[in-house]
Amino acid sequence: MKKKIVIFISGRGTNALNIISEFRDSDKISVIKVYSNNENSTFLKGQNNLKTNISYFSNDQLSLQVFEELKIIDPDLIVLAGFLKKIPTIYIDYFKDKIINIHPSLLPSYGGKGMYGSKIHNKVIENNEQETGITIHYVNNEYDAGEIIFQKNICIEENDTVTTLEEKIHKLEYEYYPKVIQSLLIK
Repeated sequence: MKKKIVIFISGRGTNALNIISEFRDSDKISVIKVYSNNENSTFLKGQNNLKTNISYFSNDQLSLQVFEELKIIDPDLIVLAGFLKKIPTIYIDYFKDKIINIHPSLLPSYGGKGMYGSKIHNKVIENNEQETGITIHYVNNEYDAGEIIFQKNICIEENDTVTTLEEKIHKLEYEYYPKVIQSLLIK
C-alpha cells in the first residue's frame, strides 16, 4: 500500500510541485492532497493536470474542518512546504512525529515567529554570516523548534544578494526535501 502525503502551503507552492513531480510515478509514495490558506496562490490556479486533490481553506477552518478531514485521510506524513501558519496543538498530539517542515536557514539560527523567506536571507547577509542552508525538522508547539531531521549548508559568497541566496536555498530544498520525505516513509 502506498504511503500517503498531505502538503500544506501558503505561497506559490514550488516545493509542493517539486514533491508531487518527484513522487508522481512512485509505487510507494503518493501526494494525495495539497491544502493552501492563500486563495491568491498561483498554485491553486491551473493545476488541473495534477492527480492531486487541492483545497483552499480559511485560517479559521484549520483547527476543526481541516483537522477532521485529515483524520479521515490518515496521512503517513504531513509536509509543510512554505506554510506560514502555526500548526494547532491538536495536530501535533494526534499526528505525533508525522508533521515535518522545511526552513530556509540552519536552525536554531534565524528561526521563530515571523522568520521566513527573504526576511531570513536579509538577516543572514546583514549579519555577514559565512554560511546558511536548510533545515528539515519535526513540528512541535514552538515555531521552528522541533527535532532536527536534516540540515544542509552552503557557503555565502561575497557577491551574494538576497535574490541569489534565495535561488541557492530553493535548489537545496528541491534536491533534499523529497529525499528526506522518502527516507522517513520508506525504511
